[in-house]
This record gives sequence, structure tokens and C-alpha cells, in this order.
Amino acid sequence: MQKLISYPLSLIVLILVLLTLVVFHPIQWICLHVFGYQAHKKSVDYLNFILLKIVLLLGTTFSCKNAESVPKGVPVIFVANHQSLYDIIAIIWFLRRYHPKFVSKKELGKGVPSVSFNLRHGGSVLIDRKDPKQAIPTIKKIADYIEKHKRSAVIFPEGTRSRNGIPKEFAQTGLKILCKNTPSAYVVPISINNSWKLLRYGTFPYGLGSHISLEIHDAFAVKDFEFNEIMQKTESSVKNGVKI
Repeated sequence: MQKLISYPLSLIVLILVLLTLVVFHPIQWICLHVFGYQAHKKSVDYLNFILLKIVLLLGTTFSCKNAESVPKGVPVIFVANHQSLYDIIAIIWFLRRYHPKFVSKKELGKGVPSVSFNLRHGGSVLIDRKDPKQAIPTIKKIADYIEKHKRSAVIFPEGTRSRNGIPKEFAQTGLKILCKNTPSAYVVPISINNSWKLLRYGTFPYGLGSHISLEIHDAFAVKDFEFNEIMQKTESSVKNGVKI
């Protein structure tokens, strides 16, 4: 019954999402090329705010716990489990003061209004997951960026999203490159819950009535630990906060 009810609501949501992406694409272009980085960032913040509000029609709500604990004025490496595209949307809005940039797959760098533009021009980087050699200098680029500007990078070490909420094994390479090239950074683990439920039926219709939560765990300085310890602490924190 819930799936049946979801069809008309999901159609409305899908139309509103597409319209929002199309409308904000030229807004982003104007903000960036006429007014610069800060205006572009604001346009991206409010794009994602609107995307969060649209899924209220599905009974979807959001919360972010302990965001105030994230260190300020230093580079930050956010490490999170991955369940759906709304992980990214929620992180952009709730952690906007930290200017989050993403290590994303290159396929998203073209063809998606607003999203592709922001990934190409907003400070994020695109990697070819089939070419590990290309990924190393690309991730180093975002590490250098956040070290210089005291902003943040977001990495999902699972590589692909979990379709049932159960975290997959964390890959080490991306986080290792970030830590090596951002010596003044703090690592901040994030546990994301329930965003997979939006896609419980596949890409359409959407799931109804999910409460998507971000739990920010205690930060720690990269310089205080060997990488093996960083990996263990990070993966443990993220996975222990995921509720199945």
C-alpha cells in the first residue's frame, strides 16, 4: 500500500527536483562568473536546502547531531558511509560553514544540471574509478585545496552506496592520500542513517516516511596518529553509529 501511495508523490517530487536543478544551473553560472566563489557557494547551499525541503512531500525528515563539534579554521576531512545521493545533499546543507568538497566519480561531471556544474567548478574533484593511477594526483589536488583554504573534503570510502544500509568494507587509498597531503587536517567521521530507505524500491518510486540522520563523531588531528590508527578509528566510529 505504501508503495502504491508513493507513485504520485514521487512523480511530483521528481518533477520539482528536476525543475530546481534546471533553474539553479544558470543561477550558479551567473553567481560564479559575475560575483565569484562566495556567491556561487551560497547558490549551491540554497539549491541543496530546497532539495531537502522537496522530499518533505514524501514524509522525509532530516537531522544533524553534533555539527557544532567540528573544528573551525582548520582543514577537515569528513569520512562517511554512503547510502544515497541525499547523503551529499544533507552534508552540503548541514555542514555548509565548512565548505564541503567531494571526491566524486567522473560520470557525475557532465549531464546533470546544477550538480555537474558544481562538481566541475566548486572545488570538488572527479575520479575515474577504473583508473587508480589517475585518482592519486586528483585526490592530492583536493587535499592541497583544503590545506590552503582551510575548507573540507568529503570522502565515502565504501566507493559505492549501500543499498540496505549495511556499511561495506572501507577502502584505504583515498583517505590515505588526503591525510598524507593535508598534515594540519582533522578527520571527522560521520554516520549516516536511513537515507537508503528513500531508494528502498529502486530508483522509482521513492520510499516514504524516512528520517535521515547525520551523526558527527569526535574529530581528531591527522598529525597525532599513524595512518593505520586513523583508518581503524574512523571506520569503527562510522560503522558503530550506523543503525540497521
